[in-house]
Amino acid sequence: MTPNSLRSFAAGLLAAAILTGSVYLFGPSEAKSTEKPADKTVKAEKLSDEEMIDLLASKGYVINTEDEWSKQLAAAAKSSEKKEDKADKKTDDKTGEKVVYRTILTVSMGMTSIDVGNALEKAHIIESGIQFYKDVEKRGLENDLRPGTFEIESGMTTDEIISVIFK
Repeated sequence: MTPNSLRSFAAGLLAAAILTGSVYLFGPSEAKSTEKPADKTVKAEKLSDEEMIDLLASKGYVINTEDEWSKQLAAAAKSSEKKEDKADKKTDDKTGEKVVYRTILTVSMGMTSIDVGNALEKAHIIESGIQFYKDVEKRGLENDLRPGTFEIESGMTTDEIISVIFK
């Protein structure tokens, strides 16, 4: 390339940049749509709140105010708490026996006794995962967790659970 052709190329780039920048800076600030409405008789109109609710309801949507929504959430939370309480206190009325939960616990390499305690607590086998960890720590077995798959029941004592899971 000769120096003159290189200067001409640079001048062209400079001119293009100036033209583009001036259109950007001094051009219209808002873009206008070039689309034409499908039906020329339809005008863009703002709907009132009631009209929007009616339109959405006709399409199968349910519309709630913030207060209605919070009341529904509170009612759902209360009903789920009642169901959990009933499930936890479930007993056989005729014999007075308590429900026994069973779980298959898989202990893998790298798990700690805290992890095991939390898993047993989630499965409703023990009351507290932290208390289980403290019992294991009192016995000095926190490093003797053996990997494997174990069947544990809620009727077992903490001593029985520890003897099954730990060496």
